[in-house]
Amino acid sequence: MKTANFNNDKIFGDKIVTKVILESDFSKEIRILLGAGQVMKEHESKFPIVIHVLSGSIDLGVKKKTHKLNKGGIIALEANVPHDLSALKDSVIRLTLSKSDSVERVNSVADNSVK
Repeated sequence: MKTANFNNDKIFGDKIVTKVILESDFSKEIRILLGAGQVMKEHESKFPIVIHVLSGSIDLGVKKKTHKLNKGGIIALEANVPHDLSALKDSVIRLTLSKSDSVERVNSVADNSVK
């Protein structure tokens, strides 16, 4: 059994902050701290993902259509679906990745996005 907490050590900054919170036999649970106005540019994953807004509010662009997700909102995307995230206010996002997906890919998107 493994336990973790998405609320520990939340510090919003000048850049998007990502952190692996929990890794299981089948998934990687990542916390993304997206400050108000920050954007993760369009990207996609070779594997299905789940995006869950734990707090705050974001606009999620999927295939050039915008979906507003508020606190508690959750969405599952199939593999290879282009998407982007824009924080309307400081937001804590839970990203569930397949065990086969790469955390470095997510970090690269965050590092290369508009801050």
